[in-house]
Amino acid sequence: MDTTFLFNIFLIVMAVTALIVFIALYFVNAGYGMFFDKKWGLSLSNRIGWILMEAPVFIAMTFLWIFAPDEYRFDPVRIVFLLLFQLHYFQRSFIFPFLIKGNSRMPLSIISMGVIFNLLNALMQGGWIFYISPLDYYTPEWFSSPQFIIGTIVFLAGMFINIQSDSIIRHLRNPGDRRHYIPRGGMFRWVSSANYFGEWLEWVGFAILTWSWAGAVFAWWTFANLAPRSAALYKRYTQEFGEEFTQEKRKRIIPFIY
Repeated sequence: MDTTFLFNIFLIVMAVTALIVFIALYFVNAGYGMFFDKKWGLSLSNRIGWILMEAPVFIAMTFLWIFAPDEYRFDPVRIVFLLLFQLHYFQRSFIFPFLIKGNSRMPLSIISMGVIFNLLNALMQGGWIFYISPLDYYTPEWFSSPQFIIGTIVFLAGMFINIQSDSIIRHLRNPGDRRHYIPRGGMFRWVSSANYFGEWLEWVGFAILTWSWAGAVFAWWTFANLAPRSAALYKRYTQEFGEEFTQEKRKRIIPFIY
């Protein structure tokens, strides 16, 4: 059976699965972070959890590149795609975990689900970039295309927002303080989950700069995972802070929209 056909079936299955996850997460809060729940089973340190969950995609993408045919492996456009993708996951795997404050924990079940998705995502992105995409799809002229220019700007803007927002959240508490606070500054002026908005924006940018269905499915997966959680966080902020929070009229994850 044709490899491209099988890959397209894989993308469809992933997209449909994301829809199921999107609906389910409006009824079930994943038990980590503010919603940590011992009912999710054994847990590990948040730092270790993030490394175990995010590093596999960085490693898998590296191997997919190493074993790709030479004409794909050394193509300059595809190498830039790889570097941007790996830039995100290097930060999430090997920098972000060591910036985490406090002694929060992450259930092993959440880590395991994250690992599975991340490996599948590596297959989606690496599979398309280094194995499935037509060899002449990404010519050197791609660097000057509207897709690449706009997509790269959106990707980098999203990464900046994500890192800045994570920093704001980390500095909400002093050592030993376990209270919750309303995050302010940066994109938190417009959304209550600015870190999630930044991450989603990154992958929208990646979908644009690669102009691929694989990238689009990943952007959809990111939204399907983070939008319900942003709604749950919005509800929690409303319950805890009332009018102090609602009077700011923030949206949940997309400024001015949702």
